[in-house]
Amino acid sequence: MKPEPTDDENCDHFNSLIDHFLISMPSLENSIFNHSVTYICDHTQEGAMGIIINQPMPLTLGEVFEQFSLNVDPKVEHAHVLAGGPVNTQQGLVLHRDQGQWDSTMHVTPEICVTASKDIIEAMAKNQAPASAQLALGYAGWSEGQLEQELQENCWLTMPAQSSILFDTPSDQRWSAAAKHLGVNLDLISSQKGHA
Repeated sequence: MKPEPTDDENCDHFNSLIDHFLISMPSLENSIFNHSVTYICDHTQEGAMGIIINQPMPLTLGEVFEQFSLNVDPKVEHAHVLAGGPVNTQQGLVLHRDQGQWDSTMHVTPEICVTASKDIIEAMAKNQAPASAQLALGYAGWSEGQLEQELQENCWLTMPAQSSILFDTPSDQRWSAAAKHLGVNLDLISSQKGHA
């Protein structure tokens, strides 16, 4: 039987946070991640990638589709676009349930997908994409060991992702909904700035 590694030993044990939410702690109030919920799409020992799911941009789908010279269904033109993160902010990523066949899709789980191809953008413009599809510009990225270090510094709470929060909860309610699911009232946790 292999002995359990101690904390001091350099071991290969790795806990992936794919399909988890990162809920920002109040200590991140002065960063782009202030009051954010990030959905982790990929996490290996080489790093992690996620999409912030609760920070709408002052930009509508209609304005984005206009840049692609696409005709827009009036039912979707006023929907907001998410600020997905600080990395590659010109990159559009669509977070959606597993419906339809698209040119470039990453299946995070059997239910949740991320697609980065033009065909789903065109479908969204016609209101023919999966019902709860959300467009995010940019993503959050962590290099090797960076996310693990932030977790040790208590920058984040983590929890298994809930598709109901991801797709059925308004974006401005996702941070509190995720924290409530954990049984935590983040408003009662003071930041290191000493705000009351």
